[in-house]
Amino acid sequence: MRIQKKTVLLVVLLVALAALVLWFVLKPVTAKPGAPTAVPVRTVSVVQQDVPRFASGIGTVLSLHSVVIRPQIDGILTRLLVKEGQLVKKGDLLATIDDRSIRASLDQARAQLGESQAQLAVAQVNLKRYKLLSVDDGVSKQTYDQQQALVNQLKATAQGNQAAIDSAQVQLSYTQIRSPVSGRVGIRNVDEGNFLRTSDAEGLFTVTQIDPIAVEFSLPQQMLPTLQRLIAAPEQALVKAYIGADGTTGELLGEGRLSLIDNQINANTGTLRAKAEFNNAAQRLWPGQLVTLKIQTAIDKDALVVPPTVVQRGLEQHFVYRIKGDKVESVPVVMVYQDSDLHIIKGVNAGDQLVSDGQSRLKPGSHIQVLSDPPALAKTAEPQP
Repeated sequence: MRIQKKTVLLVVLLVALAALVLWFVLKPVTAKPGAPTAVPVRTVSVVQQDVPRFASGIGTVLSLHSVVIRPQIDGILTRLLVKEGQLVKKGDLLATIDDRSIRASLDQARAQLGESQAQLAVAQVNLKRYKLLSVDDGVSKQTYDQQQALVNQLKATAQGNQAAIDSAQVQLSYTQIRSPVSGRVGIRNVDEGNFLRTSDAEGLFTVTQIDPIAVEFSLPQQMLPTLQRLIAAPEQALVKAYIGADGTTGELLGEGRLSLIDNQINANTGTLRAKAEFNNAAQRLWPGQLVTLKIQTAIDKDALVVPPTVVQRGLEQHFVYRIKGDKVESVPVVMVYQDSDLHIIKGVNAGDQLVSDGQSRLKPGSHIQVLSDPPALAKTAEPQP
């Protein structure tokens, strides 16, 4: 019996020893505390420079002069001297109308003037003779007065003939259609040989001035004091026109100057119309085109500039992470101006290194590892022919 008890006790001790050995073998190893892990970040330097401020709006390109070329007399179109899309200058001959009937009327008026002038010359000679004879009562005063009236009548007839000549010359000038402005010829509505009427609404074609050109746009009425200041400035404000709805991503079409603001605000929309003029030698701005405008409203001198990704928004204010050795510190800043390209801030110094990427893993005092810019992608070799 005692032997059995000893045997059981020995088995229990062996099991306990085996469990203890197994626990030591499977016990997790506690890692020794080491240096904190550095957070990878990218940095930029605070730049000090002059920064122009802009206000944006949507505008429509308008021609400064667009003229529908219409005939001023009825007649057959004999020649078209320009092509569609051709650039013409003011005074260039565009088309001609049949002028034979008008020339015949002009010749007739000139002949009638010559006849009246000849009759007037004879009447004036007789008037001088009657005047001398009236002194000695060689002719009656009635005869003299009648001759004076005839001279006056013939003078009036000659003046009427001259007026007829002038009128015919004006009508003759209408047979040569000249461009009233410099611009580009549009799509024509008639061909040579058509009979033109002054009542035709469409006209022959249009001539639209392309260079210079204007852009009309609208801004909120709150911009009125700013626009008035810009208009009154010695130098006209710079205006940039972009294609597309976003001036930061669209293609720059041209740079112009603010020229005028409208004399009233639209009460329905609360907006104010304004106009800018652009030199358009390259013809990148086209009448009727919708563009995005950016108007330079001011310039911040020696501003502290950072990319938009640098500034973080806290619960109460904006802040940035500034590099201090191998750590970062949180610095509160004041946002002076912001757009999609840059931010102007106060609270840091020019040349300070600020974190531009990786802020989500940072807190004041975090250790950092500054990453270099990613290498440029190598160009894929073109297949050899």
